[in-house]
Amino acid sequence: MISEIKNTELERNDMISKMNRLGAAREAFLFVIDYRAKNGFVFCNDELNTDFVRFSLHAERPHSNAEKPLWNTFPVSMADYRKAFEYVQGQICKGNSFLVNLTKPTRLETDLTLESIFEKSHAAYKLWLKDRFTVLSPECFVRIENGRISSFPMKGTIDAAIPDAENIILNDYKEKAEHATIVDLIRNDLSMVADRVEVKRYRYIDRLKTNKGDLFQVSSEISGILPQNYHENLGDIIFRLLPAGSISGAPKPKTMEIIETAEAYERGYYTGIFGYFDGENLDSAVMIRFVEQQNDGLIFKSGGGITSLSDCEKEYDELLRKVYVPLC
Repeated sequence: MISEIKNTELERNDMISKMNRLGAAREAFLFVIDYRAKNGFVFCNDELNTDFVRFSLHAERPHSNAEKPLWNTFPVSMADYRKAFEYVQGQICKGNSFLVNLTKPTRLETDLTLESIFEKSHAAYKLWLKDRFTVLSPECFVRIENGRISSFPMKGTIDAAIPDAENIILNDYKEKAEHATIVDLIRNDLSMVADRVEVKRYRYIDRLKTNKGDLFQVSSEISGILPQNYHENLGDIIFRLLPAGSISGAPKPKTMEIIETAEAYERGYYTGIFGYFDGENLDSAVMIRFVEQQNDGLIFKSGGGITSLSDCEKEYDELLRKVYVPLC
């Protein structure tokens, strides 16, 4: 079946064309796009096969699982992370970037499979691609409803068990600066495809339940008005906004070069996007909380935003904190 999945993979221009065509026809489709926005999948409803692709958006929480799974993690060492961190901060100090999303892979030892992780977890956005990866994302990329496009970037994470955690994260100077940078970047991105772009809500908190305890996540809401014929240009609109600002940085082109050097591994579909157009409205997610099948086992990819104010140990701890699955 894996060969069948590979045969359906499209290149950028073919994805844009197919999304535009299906959007103009008001025909529903699922799309999955990699981090570099070069390859992906576009499935209209009659092409979807649950034997190799499954997804859900805003589904109700399943019944709770009684047993906790085996879940051992083997992240990169602090020394390896520090080397990448110092390179990134050096580039920031040179003025080549204001914010860089630095990620690393963590090897997993677990009795869960990609499919069982998908089935037993609860997240706003879930995707499973047979023998490839599972996504359990809390983060919307863009949502289109009645001609309005909205984005909800997440920047700022803290353990909810810490006393006064909400006030700590909301008043942290570094976190405030990082969040402001992302909001400004997303506002500029949406202005490329929409009019009357505005910040509707700024730095509100969501609680996320995980297999390692609850987290608080800070988000904002930015939205604008699309042209009346936006259905005919869904592919162009989505690809114009890629990669997602929250998982790259600012400015995007130079920051992506910095990321490639610092990370020294291939993100692939991690931090790409997936979404569904129902014939009228569209909802999509940033592919974070990402578990990937590799030849020698499962890999969890995670990271966080680095600024000139970042502390290496705190950022390393955040990378480790994000290696979780939101089991019910």
